[in-house]
Amino acid sequence: MKPLIKDLSNEDQEFQMIIKEFVENETVQQMKNYRQHYETTCFDHCYMASYYCYLICKKYHLDYISATRGAMLHDLFLYDWRVRQPDRKGLHAFTHGKKACENACKLFDLNDKEKDMIIKHMWPVTTQFPKSLEGFVLTFVDKYCAISESFEVCKSRLFKKPSFRYAYLFLSLIIIRIG
Repeated sequence: MKPLIKDLSNEDQEFQMIIKEFVENETVQQMKNYRQHYETTCFDHCYMASYYCYLICKKYHLDYISATRGAMLHDLFLYDWRVRQPDRKGLHAFTHGKKACENACKLFDLNDKEKDMIIKHMWPVTTQFPKSLEGFVLTFVDKYCAISESFEVCKSRLFKKPSFRYAYLFLSLIIIRIG
């Protein structure tokens, strides 16, 4: 699977230091074995969500460290959610936040804000509101990343088909002619 994220290693050392213990952890590295949205791995998805939370929360003088940490672990569920498992109760969208928080708490010392962010990042699918602004940032960043990851794959698949490329070209010529 090809990651959709760019290498940020030289761009923001502070961001890298905040999540260093997570990205070096063997269990967190296992997130690379599970697809999240089409061709994006859970690890890549969380990494990008974490980076966007870092940027947004830092810009607006929020707790960007907790936001970055919570976002990096928000999908640490470690299973293929597309495959039904008899031991998994409930639909993935409603339950994976709690599972991710359980997994994260076994590995790392998280504060209450980070735990709440992980558990409630699926709002409004789940009915409980995040308790913090950072939690809402993660909620919206998560949706943005999911849509972006899905759109990129759909767009690339769409334009691989010659008939769609020609239809797009034809539509563009019509728009130019009308305009």
